[in-house]
Amino acid sequence: MYELIQVTENTYYIESPAKIGLVRTGGSDVVLIDSGNDKDAGRKVRQHLDAHGFRLKAIYNTHSNADHIGGNQYLQRQTGCAVYAPGVEAAFTRAPILEPAFLYGGYPPKALRHKFLLAQPSEAQPLDAADCPLEVLPLPGHFFDMVGYRTGDGVVFLADCLSSRETLEKYRISFLYDVAAYLKTLEQVKTMEARLFVPAHAAATEDIAPLAQRNIDQVAEIADRLVELAREPQTFEALLQQLFTEYGLGMNFEQYVLVGSTVRSYLAWLLDQGRLEAVFEDNCLLWRRV
Repeated sequence: MYELIQVTENTYYIESPAKIGLVRTGGSDVVLIDSGNDKDAGRKVRQHLDAHGFRLKAIYNTHSNADHIGGNQYLQRQTGCAVYAPGVEAAFTRAPILEPAFLYGGYPPKALRHKFLLAQPSEAQPLDAADCPLEVLPLPGHFFDMVGYRTGDGVVFLADCLSSRETLEKYRISFLYDVAAYLKTLEQVKTMEARLFVPAHAAATEDIAPLAQRNIDQVAEIADRLVELAREPQTFEALLQQLFTEYGLGMNFEQYVLVGSTVRSYLAWLLDQGRLEAVFEDNCLLWRRV
């Protein structure tokens, strides 16, 4: 873990729970694509920088989930590097309490205020594609304004726009924010060409299309299951419980907010698609198949 892997003359990635890109931009100068999940990840990155004589100029975050920005603060304080994040992700990176608050739907309890969901803040600036040494690839859907990056030597970092087959088989429901945008992103990813694709949570590959299609199929499966479960009016909590039971998932606070937020996104999408309707009975919101 945290091995530095060189894939082209100027592009590397660090094998970690959420892969970190490292790109040489001239001489000893490098930039990172994300920074890992915490201070310890930042220390391991710093060890690679020191061992190779690299000078870190900037961190380009793909999005603001804690496992992608967790090393920002340490590296920024140690090296003075700049940090850039796209769109609203910059605000979440400056004020990471926004992530657990968004997921919970209010001020998060202590059980959600930990490094898995709550990174340390860093001084992130809004990403300007015109000034970025990498090509910025909009990849919305998983999170608000997530992007990927294409390096000058043809390597594409795909962030969290798809999950590995192993993850899909084990957890079934991958976190996402906007189902319609997510599906559009995956269709675009299917047609991309690159020397190598590096997803954050799946193996690097030269052919990303089959995995993108597998993720599309998983979305369809979950959507169809929700519609079937709502053949009789159901509360959100009842639907969530049935999905957890059917998929063999274990409920805790983290899974409740992550999967729960995702299921709410599916319900909103299915409502907009006309496949479900929302009805209010006895001051209770119910979801029902159309």
